[in-house]
Amino acid sequence: MASKLTILRQIISELRHALPKDKIKDDLTVQYILNQYRKYLVTGEQLCKAREEMQFIANTYLCYLRSTRLSKEIQQEFHGKGERTVEDTAKLVGFKLPHDPK
Repeated sequence: MASKLTILRQIISELRHALPKDKIKDDLTVQYILNQYRKYLVTGEQLCKAREEMQFIANTYLCYLRSTRLSKEIQQEFHGKGERTVEDTAKLVGFKLPHDPK
């Protein structure tokens, strides 16, 4: 399992892909996540929460961000562009049509 700091870095990285701003530190989402990380830095002993609950929530959010980004990339790549030729469709799925000399 990845460390808490690694997960935080990965979340920030995914937010850089998702957010249009240049200064990501000014974004409210990033500020909220950083505040939550600071607040629950020693979750297990000080609060009566499950020891790994915050890490589980962070992993879940990271998975959501990645899945959203990958879904958008797939949508853009395979989005319908009108009618395609048989050759274009074959290339799209990784096939080559046999050459038909006439």
